[in-house]
Amino acid sequence: MSMNPVLVEVTRGDMVESRHRGAIAVVRANGQTMLTVGDTHRLVYPRSAIKPLQAIYAIESGAAEAFNLTDVELALACASHNGEPEHVSTVMAWLARLGLGQEALECGAHAPRREADWAALVEQNLSPGPAHNNCSGKHCGFLSSARHLGLATEGYILKEHPIQQAVLGLVGEMADFSLDNTPGGIDGCGIPVAGIPLESVSLAFARFATGAGLDSRRQAAAQRIYQAMVREPFMVAGSERWCTQAMQAGNGAFIVKTGAEGVYCGAVPEIGVGIALKIDDGASRAAECAMGAVLSGLGCLTKEQSSDLVGSAILNVAGRKVGEIFPQEEFRTQLMPLIEFKSA
Repeated sequence: MSMNPVLVEVTRGDMVESRHRGAIAVVRANGQTMLTVGDTHRLVYPRSAIKPLQAIYAIESGAAEAFNLTDVELALACASHNGEPEHVSTVMAWLARLGLGQEALECGAHAPRREADWAALVEQNLSPGPAHNNCSGKHCGFLSSARHLGLATEGYILKEHPIQQAVLGLVGEMADFSLDNTPGGIDGCGIPVAGIPLESVSLAFARFATGAGLDSRRQAAAQRIYQAMVREPFMVAGSERWCTQAMQAGNGAFIVKTGAEGVYCGAVPEIGVGIALKIDDGASRAAECAMGAVLSGLGCLTKEQSSDLVGSAILNVAGRKVGEIFPQEEFRTQLMPLIEFKSA
């Protein structure tokens, strides 16, 4: 197995201290590949980066209409959120609408991402619950479909549950890649994950962005999820998060979504492309940098926005800049075809 190329370098002082290898696929909705870097046919677990695709089922099942889900809830269904008060209160209100408490969530509990939110719980002598889990919005989406369809809510995370079977089937159809016999596992929040090539994931996001190759019902559902994400970017991640900051900068031009272990996905409707990348060592800092570089190459970011979203400073404890994270030079060269495509 050949090694993927270095995409991102991290400097400290006068030398490169760390290097992050990975692979990237940028694909048009007709299946034409615009750019591949590294081995984009190798199977990966896309993890939370495909939540926008999974959220489509909440609409297709009829649950979104039945429970009057707004852009706020639909954006939260796509989220890997911080567990900030706005996220948690929305989850709790959503569950109440379903006639459920947070004990119905089978994602498990973990502390909020930000120290300030964790400290606020401690100050109130409270412990984090499943609603604080960064995937709780996605799980509310699954529960909504189960309630609407009259299916058991207990065990909704199991692979054999009709909800998970439907969602896996939907993702496979969007990606034009069967997930029936591919390697599988369990995600951090308990739902099944399936191995899939980056090029297939990228195709799914190109279709998500444009509706190409989808029936009218799925087109409308994908468009509604897209609009929810760009209208409510805070709900998708939260304060000081790259996902939220990038979509705010894009002002509706694209969506991006992070996943665990260095995965990132995106969709750009105007030029009809999907983006999928994986950093081999799982570093989110490198995944953000690489995604920013691709968006910049596609002309989705201004020069000032690229400065903020592509590279970033390495700070010491005192807050002084001591290094930098930036796209590797050869990788920047490989992005030139995207720039030429955008300007053509």
